[in-house]
Amino acid sequence: MDSKIPSKLFFKIGEVCELTDTQPYVLRYWESEFPALAPAKNNSGQRIYRRRDIETIQRIKTLLYEEGFTIAGAKKKLEQEMKEQSKGAVATPAAKKSNGEATFDDEVKEIKAELHGILELLDRDLTASEK
Repeated sequence: MDSKIPSKLFFKIGEVCELTDTQPYVLRYWESEFPALAPAKNNSGQRIYRRRDIETIQRIKTLLYEEGFTIAGAKKKLEQEMKEQSKGAVATPAAKKSNGEATFDDEVKEIKAELHGILELLDRDLTASEK
């Protein structure tokens, strides 16, 4: 499921639609129904999805279309799964080593990569607003 998600920090709605085989109006509707799905928006108002948003979309799609949940049922199930996941989660989402421990260097690399992606977005927004 997650293996087909490219290793990028941010995705536009068109890319997400292709990756998840979902229509944009469906994603926008799900955003209104599922609090867990809340992509950020850039200065021009475009939705910016992250890997976890795409994983959430894939899970919602599975709950609705494969497991037969209603929207209300899928919302409850997703909230329950996220609570369970947060209880057992490590304080940082950094990639883990084979022994299950994330090193400080891994965490720093992940933070740097995310900050670099944010800077690229800000530069694009500034360049676009100057035109």
